[in-house]
Amino acid sequence: MQNGIIEAGCDEAGRGCLSGPVFAAAVILPSSFECETLNDSKQLSEKTRNELRRIIECESTAYAVASCTPKEIDKYNILWASVEAMHRAIAKLQLSPQHILVDGNRFKLYKGIDHTCVVKGDSKFMSIAAASILAKTYRDEYMIALQNEHPHYGWERNKGYPTREHRAAISKYGITAHHRKSFNLRFEYNK
Repeated sequence: MQNGIIEAGCDEAGRGCLSGPVFAAAVILPSSFECETLNDSKQLSEKTRNELRRIIECESTAYAVASCTPKEIDKYNILWASVEAMHRAIAKLQLSPQHILVDGNRFKLYKGIDHTCVVKGDSKFMSIAAASILAKTYRDEYMIALQNEHPHYGWERNKGYPTREHRAAISKYGITAHHRKSFNLRFEYNK
């Protein structure tokens, strides 16, 4: 974090899923922000993520969440759809950042604002960790709501990730409008 610079951390959730949008969040934290439990969302329980989401939403200087649809993922590919979702989240911020910290190693320049890509950034920078929490919890919430429409796929449990249960349901029931057609959706049995 650079002193005196308004810095937004960005991360996404759902890149490896077979269904549902990819979500991204952008978070600007105050320089005084402290939270010992804040970490990469994948390292935390669902209960802890939801508790942290409330803290981040209350204490951040600004935050925003956005997504790209499965159709957009199929059109752009998952990497660039993830970057587009991050751009959309940054555009929704109430405060314009002067620097962007991005989890990962690829990003496209956003409105001429300097950015730094950080591999495993969600375990190194609090603003990226906060963005990972928001992206993950908003996406999980979205997939659980979709479960009511499509109960066969177990989305309330797998959130669209390629579990055995999810792939077996695709084999049995086919795909929905929420599946990513550019992904390998076939069920592969272990031989």
